[in-house]
Formats: sequence, C-alpha cells, structure tokens
Amino acid sequence: MDQSSVKKTTIRAIGNSAGATIPKILLEKYNFHEGDTVFLLETENGILLSPYDPEFESSMEFYNEASKKYRNALKELAK
Repeated sequence: MDQSSVKKTTIRAIGNSAGATIPKILLEKYNFHEGDTVFLLETENGILLSPYDPEFESSMEFYNEASKKYRNALKELAK
C-alpha cells in the first residue's frame, strides 16, 4: 500500500455512540458530504466504508428477473 494513501483518524465519543472523522481530502475525493448515508462492510481485512448499499444489487437482480418473467403483466398495468 502506498504511504500517501494511508490516513490516520481517532475514534471519539458522540452521544451514546462513537465516530471517526474523515480527512477533508478524502471526503472530496470520494464525494462524501455531511448527512450522507454510508455503509460499513466487514471484510477479512477490516471495515470498508462505502456509499453503496450492498443489498441494493441483490434487490436489482430480483427486480430484473421478475420484470422479465412478468413483462406482459407489467405492460398491461402501465396502461
């Protein structure tokens, strides 16, 4: 891993929870903004912070299968 990509932060108390600050340069690089929802994914190497909902992909797969199977019914309902 390139040393320039390593950033350090501290976990701090926030009410009854805890939080970590993210350096501004990373917020800008990954287009994160205050109030954004992010997902914490456990990996074998630690925690991955992502703006993408891991369940969304499986939901879209289900939708794509169902929309093909019920194409005619959905077309009629759209009228």
